[in-house]
Amino acid sequence: MTLAIFDLDNTLLAGDSDHLWGEFLVERGIVDARAYREANDRFYRDYQAGNLNIHEYLDFALDLLRRHPPEQLEQWRREFLDTRIEPIILPAGRDLLDRHRRRGDHLMIITATNDFITAPIAERLEVGTLLATLVERRDGHYTGKATGVPCYREGKVRRLGQWLEETGESLSGGWFYSDSHNDLPLLEQVDNPVAVDPDPLLEETARKRGWHIMSLREE
Repeated sequence: MTLAIFDLDNTLLAGDSDHLWGEFLVERGIVDARAYREANDRFYRDYQAGNLNIHEYLDFALDLLRRHPPEQLEQWRREFLDTRIEPIILPAGRDLLDRHRRRGDHLMIITATNDFITAPIAERLEVGTLLATLVERRDGHYTGKATGVPCYREGKVRRLGQWLEETGESLSGGWFYSDSHNDLPLLEQVDNPVAVDPDPLLEETARKRGWHIMSLREE
C-alpha cells in the first residue's frame, strides 16, 4: 500500500482553516474583535515566517473551546464549515484525491490545525486517516489544551512515525503534497515530495532539489 499524504491548509483548501476560524469568531462577535484579530493575525504571520511558537498559539486558539459548551461549539463549527470552508475546497484537490484513490493508495491528511476544526473537513473530503493536533477532552468537555505531540514541522514527522509503527505500514514510495516550507521536515522523508502552490521558500527549495511543483488553483 502506498501512502498519499496531503497537507490541508493552502493545499487542498484555498485558505487556512485555522486562521479563518479565528476570523469567523471575530465576525460572529464571539470574541473581542480587536484583540483577538490582532493576535490571530500575528500568530499567522509567525507561521508564514517559520517562527511560530506552536505552544503559545495553541494556548491562544484552544482557550475558547474551554469556555463554551460542546453543543454551542458544534453549532458554530457547522456554520463555519458551511460558510467558510465549503467554498474554499479546491475542485482540483478533490480530483487529485480521487486519482490516488483510484490507484488504491491510502489517503492521509496531516495538518497542524487542531482536530476540532479539521476532523469534519477530512470527512467532507472522504479521507479516512487524519493526523492533526489533538484537542484534549475530559468528561465530554474541551479543556482548552492540546494533548500529545503538536502536528507541526518536526512534529508531523513524529506523529507520522508513530502512526507507521502502530499500523505496520511503510513510507516507501509515499507521496506528500504541501504548500509550506514549514513542512520541509516531512517533505524530505518521502520518495515523492510535491510542492503545491508553494510559498517562496518552499518553491526555491523544490527547484533546487528537483521536486515536482504543481498548482491546484490554476484555471
